[in-house]
Amino acid sequence: MKRLLPLLLILPLAGFRPAPLPPPMPQDGPVRVALVDRDRGTELRSYPADGQRWVAGERGHRYAVRLYNDSPRRVLVVLSVDGVNAISGEDADPSQTGYVLNPGQRADITGWRKTQDEVAQFVFSSPSGSYASRTGRPDNVGVVGVAVFEEARRWYPRPQPILRGRAGPAPASAEASAPADASASRIEGYSAKSQAPALGTGHGARESSSVRDTDFERATRSPVQVLQLRYDSARNLRARGILLDSPSRLDRQPQAFPNRYVPDPPAR
Repeated sequence: MKRLLPLLLILPLAGFRPAPLPPPMPQDGPVRVALVDRDRGTELRSYPADGQRWVAGERGHRYAVRLYNDSPRRVLVVLSVDGVNAISGEDADPSQTGYVLNPGQRADITGWRKTQDEVAQFVFSSPSGSYASRTGRPDNVGVVGVAVFEEARRWYPRPQPILRGRAGPAPASAEASAPADASASRIEGYSAKSQAPALGTGHGARESSSVRDTDFERATRSPVQVLQLRYDSARNLRARGILLDSPSRLDRQPQAFPNRYVPDPPAR
């Protein structure tokens, strides 16, 4: 019996459609990925080194994984944080459940999925304090990755019932468009020669984040795109020879509407 997986459609904010931001890095494929420091309100810049992209995080800060669907079709994004599926908590694999993004949608994934209405915040923590380490899986701490699937085109002569919240199997002919090297479809972790990371992703406070089940048929058995961002402390990145831009040197453009929500008043 084939296993059916629940998939989650990200709900946009009612009446709010933010303009797309500039791409964080050049990437080939339908999806772009960036990390956002939620406490600073900034999208973190990535730096190339050793054939990968690196981001400098700050311990104790909340962050989000920002996904851009640049394609005109829906896509399924399986999100791996420290080698763990951010929805199910399983050891991450592209065949698992993920988030469905509508054409042109931008979405911020802010934490580990707890229910359809709640997540536990992603927080930069010590490696030992990361969710992966605390659940006995420290080997891939320090990497965020996505596996992206395009949706199969389906043409029905008449309306057919849709089983909500389930994904149908990929067509057998899809193998022709899969990557030649099957190992490329897996999210890679740290190499054996990498120095010990200084950051991990903790299981933070609960917050509201609403999604709903949807149906999605993958066009291929293997992902059409696999991306990963490695993150670490600024100190470790400099030790690798990565020259980071000082925050004071980064260009900051004036903003007419700098605050998104009403802050609490000062304490009396």
